[in-house]
Amino acid sequence: MLKLPKLYAIVDRDTLDKRGVSVRAFAEELREGGARLVQYRDKKNGPQEVLQAAGEISEVFTDVDAVLILNDRADLAALLGWGVHVGQGDLPVEDARAVALGAIPHAFAKDAKGWATRIIGFSTHNAVQLRAADNSTADYIAIGPVFATATKRDAEEVVGLEGVRMARALTSKPLVAIGGIGLENARQVVEAGADSVAVIGALLPADGMSTQQRAQELISLLGG
Repeated sequence: MLKLPKLYAIVDRDTLDKRGVSVRAFAEELREGGARLVQYRDKKNGPQEVLQAAGEISEVFTDVDAVLILNDRADLAALLGWGVHVGQGDLPVEDARAVALGAIPHAFAKDAKGWATRIIGFSTHNAVQLRAADNSTADYIAIGPVFATATKRDAEEVVGLEGVRMARALTSKPLVAIGGIGLENARQVVEAGADSVAVIGALLPADGMSTQQRAQELISLLGG
């Protein structure tokens, strides 16, 4: 069974640009904070810029065991040697797998913890989508937004903790919860059934805590 680190850190380019934070600096803080599952999300820049920024993340995590995932772009993920995460309006999971992983039939173990290298994730927002995702070749399924979020303009309707419980009942695949999750509610989300929590805003420096400290606090709070 595929295992995921409890903290799923998302490096969102738009969010970082608005705060004047570089991708490399943010990634370095995540690495030092212990994040080992990282997604790069860039909804506004072209392929060259995406590849350049993702390449910086690859460099930062070169010397540690980390799973790196690109949002949306299976073609660029293939060039990077990363996994890919797709949404409801992106390539179907099977096509994304064929593009990003080629002949690799499925996720494969990377270390003693059972973490995988190149994997495919799929976003869902309701029971119908969850059932379809469960029948797909997705390695993990994301459910959300769990709570209201300010980091995604076109966010779906909030599913709440009950949505996480529903998702857990509908699939045995690793479940990633996303949307409005922070230090104050992350533990509740795991207790509702999520294997991992995806975090964006809660990793930004705030209240006297650096990104490194916030990552460490979340990992401690989530139990690993």
